[in-house]
Amino acid sequence: MTHAITTLFGIGHLRPAPGTWGSLAALPLAYLLHLAGGFWVFFIATILVAGLGWWATGVETRDAADHDPSEIVIDEVVGQWIALWPVSFGAMFADMDMLRLWPGLLSAFIAFRAFDILKPGPVGWADGLKGPTGVMLDDIIAGWMAALVVAVLAVFAHLVLV
Repeated sequence: MTHAITTLFGIGHLRPAPGTWGSLAALPLAYLLHLAGGFWVFFIATILVAGLGWWATGVETRDAADHDPSEIVIDEVVGQWIALWPVSFGAMFADMDMLRLWPGLLSAFIAFRAFDILKPGPVGWADGLKGPTGVMLDDIIAGWMAALVVAVLAVFAHLVLV
């Protein structure tokens, strides 16, 4: 069961770029969670999946030589969902379908993948931590940084361009 959780039911075995596949798979899941209950359900699900992912990653990597195997993508799911928080919140606030905010969805995906791949500053620091904390925390920080980019772009688009 922990393998299914950490690989998002096998998506982490897709090649090349399993992290990108995991992030891509996170998008429709985020949309379904938003449809199920808006931002707050999506927010709580993100927190729960982060905890579940941390536990499952700990089980999967216990006594393993590689502490961050590439097939583990539950961390990308959590980071991508955090990057999508401003979009989900904005859709709830404006009472509109989340898909109508597609520039935000695209921005969140690109920004999260960039921060996850390039690992600037605190993302790189967290990536160096051992165990499930290192696996999960770098993507959580990358998700926060991407969410900030999405929020700044939204403010620019709605206040400056309009």
